[in-house]
Amino acid sequence: MAKAKATIGIDIGTYSIKILGINKETNEALFLEVRDSHGVQKGRIKEPSEVAKIINEMIESIERKHSYPIENVFVNINGSKLELIPSSASISVGRADQKISEEDINRVKEETKMINLQSNNKKIIEIFPVEWTLDGEKESRDPLGMQGFKLELEAMLLSVFNSDIEAVIDSLDGIDISEENIVPGPIADANAILTPSQKELGVALINIGAGSTSIIIYEEGKLLNMAVFPIGSSNITNDIAIGFKTEIEIAEEIKKKYGSCFKKTGQAKKINFPLEIEEDEDEDEKKKKEYLTFAEKDLIKIIEARTCEIFDFAQEEIKKVSKQGLLPAGIIITGGGANLSGIVELAKKEFKLPVKIGYCKEIKGLEKDVTLSTVCGVLLSMTGKDSLYSPENKFLKKIKKIFSNFAP
Repeated sequence: MAKAKATIGIDIGTYSIKILGINKETNEALFLEVRDSHGVQKGRIKEPSEVAKIINEMIESIERKHSYPIENVFVNINGSKLELIPSSASISVGRADQKISEEDINRVKEETKMINLQSNNKKIIEIFPVEWTLDGEKESRDPLGMQGFKLELEAMLLSVFNSDIEAVIDSLDGIDISEENIVPGPIADANAILTPSQKELGVALINIGAGSTSIIIYEEGKLLNMAVFPIGSSNITNDIAIGFKTEIEIAEEIKKKYGSCFKKTGQAKKINFPLEIEEDEDEDEKKKKEYLTFAEKDLIKIIEARTCEIFDFAQEEIKKVSKQGLLPAGIIITGGGANLSGIVELAKKEFKLPVKIGYCKEIKGLEKDVTLSTVCGVLLSMTGKDSLYSPENKFLKKIKKIFSNFAP
């Protein structure tokens, strides 16, 4: 039996880098490698060489542990410079019989890109149709094969700085790869978590990462809005460190063990959090344990304030498309911040909508882990893109070469 081929997804995050390999035929997870991240700030890659070093080490680790030949590679791009821009364009139908062809659809999409981006350093990386119009009649579906003279398109264009794309490519060791390999983080999240029915009803997906938070909103199957803002769960950790006058590492442990963002009824209690235990000079007896003592209500107050600020940013994006309180499929929260106790209750209070935690369910063999949403979505975004990965892809050649020694 031929060895299963692995399709690789890479999620470059502020606090961690994840590489997930799956069998494309079965959507079964083959391996997962996770390392601490360096050189990434607020979701944007600032030091590609640092990221490249980590990714190369991870690839070498995968090489030692596994023997799957690699077929395709996908990677995410994130950060607050991802921006949606509305645009519209119209063309005359090209064929003599007035039937709309694939060429006509591609032409009008390209025409929507002919806008002033307000920066020479930005480019359009994806086009999302919102509404088609054929001879003055609005069409909700793809007009391919219909007859008419004038085809119009209203669309949302996703733009990003060229420098951010270059940073992603450089992070893969500067090897020439197609930009089509790069998947925007919020789009990846939506592909991993949202169902067609949720997108049809109306839904907002919020990914609370370490250094940034993203929101993506759908209704009637269409992308309405998307934004990334540079605030995330690490800001909560920083607030705890400042509020309790302690180290970041201790603040992170307190957040994970005792953190909650929603006040619950009951008797207020004090928490004694043990600090590092020091040994005496003889190393025979340990000194008395030191504790950081704080009130649980004070911790909740700190966490709730910052979480509400994150939700306020998200609410503003919902208001921009006039959907506050009007998304029947509600709010879905994912990312590491979704692990925070009480976040569902607080979100219900703030958004006044149904709220639940979102996991990827499409890839077999993975635990329900909110931190894997983006890397799973990067892989699930491969549908329809296989033809973009030619045998000449240098990055693919490098990966294949690494694994060739293990292939049967």
